[in-house]
Amino acid sequence: MEAGHHSIKIYPRKTNHLILNSAMEALGLLFHLLLLGLLVHAELNFTYKGFLKANVTTEGASFIKSDGILALTNDSVRLIGHSFYPSPIRFKKSNPNRTEAAVTFSTNFVFSISPKYPEIGGHGLAFVLMPTEKLKSLPNQYLGLPNDTDNARFFAVEFDVVQNVELQDINDNHVGIDISSLISNISEPAAYYSSNDNRSNSVALKSGEPIQAWIDYDSNKMLMNVSISPCGTLRPHRPLISFPIDLSLVLDEYMYVGFSASTGLLAALHYVHGWSFSIEGRAQDLDPRKLPFLNSKPNKLMHSKGFAVGITLASITLIFLAIIGVIQIIFRIRDGDEIMEDWEIEYRVHRFNYSELFSATRGFGEKNLVSSGGFGRVYRGVIRGTGLEVAVKRVYSGSRQGMREFVAEITSVGRLRHRNLVHLHGWCRKQNELLLVYDYFPNGSLDKLLYEDGPLKGKNLTWDQRYKILTGIAHALLYLHENCNQRVVHRDVKPSNVLIDEDLNAKLGDFGLARTYEHNNDPQTTHIVGTLGYLAPELTRTGKATTSTDVYGYGGADELVLVDWVRELHSRREITRAIDPTLKNYHSGEAQLVLTLGLLCCHPHPDYRPTMRRVVQLLLGDATLPPLPHDIHMEVPIAITEYSDTFGDDSDNPSSQKMPSSSSKNSWTIGHTTRVTF
Repeated sequence: MEAGHHSIKIYPRKTNHLILNSAMEALGLLFHLLLLGLLVHAELNFTYKGFLKANVTTEGASFIKSDGILALTNDSVRLIGHSFYPSPIRFKKSNPNRTEAAVTFSTNFVFSISPKYPEIGGHGLAFVLMPTEKLKSLPNQYLGLPNDTDNARFFAVEFDVVQNVELQDINDNHVGIDISSLISNISEPAAYYSSNDNRSNSVALKSGEPIQAWIDYDSNKMLMNVSISPCGTLRPHRPLISFPIDLSLVLDEYMYVGFSASTGLLAALHYVHGWSFSIEGRAQDLDPRKLPFLNSKPNKLMHSKGFAVGITLASITLIFLAIIGVIQIIFRIRDGDEIMEDWEIEYRVHRFNYSELFSATRGFGEKNLVSSGGFGRVYRGVIRGTGLEVAVKRVYSGSRQGMREFVAEITSVGRLRHRNLVHLHGWCRKQNELLLVYDYFPNGSLDKLLYEDGPLKGKNLTWDQRYKILTGIAHALLYLHENCNQRVVHRDVKPSNVLIDEDLNAKLGDFGLARTYEHNNDPQTTHIVGTLGYLAPELTRTGKATTSTDVYGYGGADELVLVDWVRELHSRREITRAIDPTLKNYHSGEAQLVLTLGLLCCHPHPDYRPTMRRVVQLLLGDATLPPLPHDIHMEVPIAITEYSDTFGDDSDNPSSQKMPSSSSKNSWTIGHTTRVTF
């Protein structure tokens, strides 16, 4: 070549090799993307005709039976069971306008609920979408779902077989849609519409028979449809629930999908027999003939001879079992701990065997002793088989809390359902010994928490924690006074009867002196009961306990201070000096409200005490406490008739349950010049 020109060499074989490698890499990437797309598609559409080979997780009490049925719970009390598809599923997609919309999804499944005691019922189960598969919930009547409305974020369709007044349930056999709350946004009695006459046909959710459910969400219409029918019938042409909702405002981008159930005091078997689910399409229909059931019908009839032999053997077995059962009953009656009481039949309270409680408390040993008093002793125990930690209240026959108070406690607590009441698990009787079984609270009672060598000694409660405890007690008393089917007067409200759980929630307990009566009737009790220091002064004159006497006890239960001392400080306008000096960073306005409210609740005249509804409104900031006279306890009212309709003892006045409208204000006069308005 000539000088000054650069030479260029060409290697055709090497170039072809590079091109071939690049093409193979591109082709491999294409196959990878295609395979990934197929995998994603497979995750979004699945059908399980039984769960032996299903890709699901089981948490808590849930497990897969040998026949392929998914059991969320067995028929024991205080259990939680969850089962989820193991991977989170994408429930939101981006629109061209860069906003996120919930995707269309469809599911259908077959379930059954078999209560241990069919005439009582159970609690039910729910289909759920959750941001996490690790649910923080308690074994109670809340279907295994979180009851913390401040932090919960979920979508659920509940199939509920108990009527919970606290959750505003419409009946004890309903289907509902729950949006981040256990109070349903919409609910309907369980039923389906037949295609022939468009008539609603009731479905008994707790019958133990398999029931098929369809849940479909249309993202374009923003419409949720829910249908049910007995398994084996056609899908109803009309949904039971049709609810407009934009799920993009409810769901996270990725959610876990599955089922949740729990048992509280009412036990039941919660089963799922088959499940089909699909994103952006209709879920595949389930064929009932291919699903596992508890009582499957044989394909062929047995020969007559074999059938006769089987019947004979079955009859002999039943007779043998009946004889054994009678022998066991005789021995139990002889031991004195299996005598059925009339009130037990009426209220259906669970009864423990004495040997079970004896074992749980390690023979009622001193190491398990929690507290003792005039009624007997309380022991810590662990129920074998369930691992449930309980407190066993052992009442002696010679104690001041005899059979009458024992029955009162069982019949009162056994029907009550509220987050700020102690939950009763059951009872037991062994000859002259009476036992009650409650939740165990390691923090003990409020009085020990504040004053004695409790488990939190040295850890001062913050102001927010104290305020939370006071508000919880107020909610409990409001529920007892106004929200029960029958009004309940506790009659012994004091710090030692307020238990504190691990989250520092207050739980009102010890209903041994409680009495119930209809909302429209007056209480007839004429003898004085309760604890000195917490008895309202009018009890010494009338002997009649009312909701107003409970209010007095609540005011005394705020033992951050002494009532007389606070009254004196209030008269000098120095009420905040009564605050615990070790308490740092408290809210001055709330502290003054609590102390002043305590004085009002402890007013010597019952007509001047607020109702618990008014107390709750004040603590929640829904009402304002006006300035009060210097000494509200000493000044005598001119005429009770001027204000008796305001803070009168509404425990005896059915009309007082109606709160005044926002356009009107209640007022009363104290002394000669001060008129206080609420």
